[in-house]
Amino acid sequence: MSVKINTLELENVKKIKAVQLVPSKNGLTIIGGKNRQGKTSVLDSIAWALGGDRFKPSQPHREGSVNDPHLKITLDNGIVVERSGKNGALKVLDPSGNRAGQQLLNGFVEAFALDLPRFMNGSSKDKADTLLKIIGVGDRLYELDREEKRLYDERRFTGQIADQKRKYADELPEFPDAPAEPVSASELIARQQEILLRNAENQRKRDELNRLTMKKHSLCDSLTVLDERIAEMQQKRAEMLDEYNKTAADEETALDVAAGLVDEPTAEIEADINRIDEINRKVRSNAEKARAAAEAGELSEKYTALTSDIEAVRQARTDLLNGADLPLPGLSVENGELLYMGHRWDGMSGAEQLIVSASIVRRLNPECGFVLLDKLEQLDLDTLNRFGEWLEKEGLQAIATRVSTGDECSIIIEDGIVQTDEPKQYKGFGEWTGKA
Repeated sequence: MSVKINTLELENVKKIKAVQLVPSKNGLTIIGGKNRQGKTSVLDSIAWALGGDRFKPSQPHREGSVNDPHLKITLDNGIVVERSGKNGALKVLDPSGNRAGQQLLNGFVEAFALDLPRFMNGSSKDKADTLLKIIGVGDRLYELDREEKRLYDERRFTGQIADQKRKYADELPEFPDAPAEPVSASELIARQQEILLRNAENQRKRDELNRLTMKKHSLCDSLTVLDERIAEMQQKRAEMLDEYNKTAADEETALDVAAGLVDEPTAEIEADINRIDEINRKVRSNAEKARAAAEAGELSEKYTALTSDIEAVRQARTDLLNGADLPLPGLSVENGELLYMGHRWDGMSGAEQLIVSASIVRRLNPECGFVLLDKLEQLDLDTLNRFGEWLEKEGLQAIATRVSTGDECSIIIEDGIVQTDEPKQYKGFGEWTGKA
């Protein structure tokens, strides 16, 4: 059962002369009044009485008073807390009448409950850390956040490189007429040499034909001369005729061979040799374009895989928070920042900020059933009403101050004292009791 405040009796603390208050057990009790009348002094007194010397005001003694401060708070668990004297000596009595000390109070009084604005004004990270501490998933959630950021950064870098590769590939010229592989100058020259050798052999055979033809003509002339000397040269003519016949046969063979000879052209190879650098430049460009396009495709696949990994990490974080015992439905933490119903702190309404803060602070110490709030004049009456209704529903007690003298105030403090002998308790907008 959470502990709440039953009664307050305050004298000579800061701007307070004398204030007695019976706050509403559940819901919102608003202390109203103009500026510098002692409203905040009431909250500071409660915080000092229950929270100890770390909440002690720098000048607790009311200016102009000859009497020392005196604070008395009765809690609904039967404990009575008093501070009195120049140094605010503490006296704590438990329900059995036994004396106790600050250690007993620390067991059920939450520091943030004594100063809820301190929690509300903290950084987004501090709020998120407090929530994660409560539900016990902080370390795992931060691991998931770090992993998501690492994957996100890697995916972004991969996407940038893929775009660069794709742009680079698109900018490279393409030559459809170029061969698939670079042309080798040595291979072309070797092919040219082979053709030249074959052509040289053809020329040799043509030269041989010319030689044989010339020899035949020469032999023919000699035969003419020999015919005139046929008598004395008969034997020699017969020999020459044999040689002539043989030569004529060889000529016929050479003619047949020469008739079938075809010279191979070298002009195309010579042209390829002359433009080999241009061909190879095109081949290299095509190869580079294909390589860049392939790398871009691989990087795009990696980008898609990283996207899946990021979604898996986000789902793991969602599952982690969904399985946690949150102090308020709709609370979550994303990228180290507290969210409520998907809204960051600065996107929440005033009532939502109060509800979120009170829920988290209450979970920090469930035995503490009250919170203190200063300066609620920043909230309109509808927001106060919504917050008050939520407090009653949750069975939580809130004591707050507001620069106002309107009907929403439970009591009005003027010059350090309660303005009327019959102050009212605020139970929700439009509902009050007759006495505080």
